[in-house]
Amino acid sequence: MLAAAPLPSSAASAAVVAAGRAPAVALNDGAGITDFYRARGGRPLWLASQSGAAPQLMLGLLYSAATDGLDRNRYRVELVAKALRDARRGDVRAVSRADMMLSQAFVAYAQDLRRAPNIAIVYVDRELVPGPPMARALLDSAAAAPSLEVFVENMGWMNPIYGQLRRALTSGRFSSEGERALLSLNLERARALPSGSQRYVVVNTAAQRLETYENGRMLDSMKVVVGKPKYPTPMMNAFIRAAALNPYWNVPPDLAAERIAPNVVKQGVGYLKGMGYQLLSDWGDNPTIVDPRTVDWQAVADGRVEVRIRQLPGPQNALGKMKFVFPNAEGIFLHDTPDRQLLSEASRLYSGGCIRLEDASRLGRWLFGVDLKKQGSAAEQIVPIPTPVPLYITYLTAVPNGTSIAYFDDVYGRDAARLAALGSGNLAAR
Repeated sequence: MLAAAPLPSSAASAAVVAAGRAPAVALNDGAGITDFYRARGGRPLWLASQSGAAPQLMLGLLYSAATDGLDRNRYRVELVAKALRDARRGDVRAVSRADMMLSQAFVAYAQDLRRAPNIAIVYVDRELVPGPPMARALLDSAAAAPSLEVFVENMGWMNPIYGQLRRALTSGRFSSEGERALLSLNLERARALPSGSQRYVVVNTAAQRLETYENGRMLDSMKVVVGKPKYPTPMMNAFIRAAALNPYWNVPPDLAAERIAPNVVKQGVGYLKGMGYQLLSDWGDNPTIVDPRTVDWQAVADGRVEVRIRQLPGPQNALGKMKFVFPNAEGIFLHDTPDRQLLSEASRLYSGGCIRLEDASRLGRWLFGVDLKKQGSAAEQIVPIPTPVPLYITYLTAVPNGTSIAYFDDVYGRDAARLAALGSGNLAAR
């Protein structure tokens, strides 16, 4: 049993970074590359005997940089290719020069790929804005890989989804121009996903699924209910910072008007008590309870009057037994749900924007390493996560599925809007 404690405040958790605008990163690429070779006594990385086809694979990525929306000329790929041909003669200086040039091209390319994509993502925590890694870190990760050839083939400096979508594009694994366009759009979105072996959570609202990752592999997957097209769940990167056990549900004003007020109009104020709802005076920290008979509920239903309604913990509470919080201005969180039947639907677009979990207890066990249990009957028992876990809410309508690609409906119209903004054709060819 975990003790409840106040939720830690964090300036970072309240920061929202404009989409595609990453914080400045000071790079010292030349020095980093030089330090890398100095630390290994000048030994080559790419042209070592155990590197296999890594140089050719890296050249292939550079030659096809247009797939990533990048200009291959920036990486001097023709000069690198010539240097590699010259190195075949076995001259030590030619080998060193070619190896260095390929490292320089690799670093520049990887850093360009890891910059924040210019799409509408809410970055709640600045640490989760994609940014270019330092040269030394990139080269160290390449050198530490069990196989440099596999590292390059899988684009080990990117999220695995990125590399798989890119391979589908470059190998022509699409059946129409519409599918090609979708692969390109989703490749851009995949740039906001993390690389490496850390623990993190991904929610794909297009697929309505949540997945947990650790040590570079997916550990768990579950169904989720996400926002209706009217209330789309935003793309968002944030740290999950705590669980709230026995939670209140503070009903958003638009949902109070849409879902609750019409029932009060029909059934009277007794409906509120029966469902465990309280009418509160305001949205401050210390509101008072208000007599619901003093409110014009038809005006609330019509949207002319705004009220604050809170649902008490209990079996009817819309958030179930727990929620997981990552404080954000949009009011989005992950939570349990008593409406289990919705999770059996093929299309799970029913919420007001928040994410309802198939198995909140199972996610809590993975996040905390123990089963979460409330202490007593107090509401909103906050349990901070000792080490906050990154959450990536994305919108992938094309996802790797073994050796193929699975496509999902554009439920929020983001593909269509993006293609229109880019001046591309429609997706009728899908």
